[in-house]
Amino acid sequence: MKKILSIFFLIMLSISVAQAATNETDTDDGKGASGLPVPRFASLRSNEVNMRTGPGTRYPIEWVLTRQGLPVEIIAEFEVWRRVREPDGAEGWIHKSALSGKRMAIVMGTPRDLHGGVDPQSPVVAHLEVGALGQVLSCAKDWCRLKFEGVKGWLPKTAFWGAEAEEIFD
Repeated sequence: MKKILSIFFLIMLSISVAQAATNETDTDDGKGASGLPVPRFASLRSNEVNMRTGPGTRYPIEWVLTRQGLPVEIIAEFEVWRRVREPDGAEGWIHKSALSGKRMAIVMGTPRDLHGGVDPQSPVVAHLEVGALGQVLSCAKDWCRLKFEGVKGWLPKTAFWGAEAEEIFD
């Protein structure tokens, strides 16, 4: 009987720890433990960032992300840990010190043209390869203004990963 109770206790403890990690991010105002909105985008601060299976160094490293500036979507928070989704869809936990608030974008799908305005007929200011990283400067309804290697222009939100479809900001 004691073994059954011990096993039951361990299962309940595991469930409560998992719920605590989830509850830390569930606020009525859509903000995480940091007070910032969740979900939101950030980027990798360095060329080597460990993504773990759980929020702490005791959890195994599942991925090592190796591209500084890669945009990631923060989807949950627990203390100093952020659960993120990377462009390929993989999810894991990263320490907040490995993240930057700098908004970045990565070109997805096929090569794209960076336009001078928010119209596909506007002049092309640069041709972008799949995987090109750029900084997100602002977003309107369907287009965002970005900077790739010093060249500024506009891309439709569907051409890159790094902004929510409904997101509008200056």
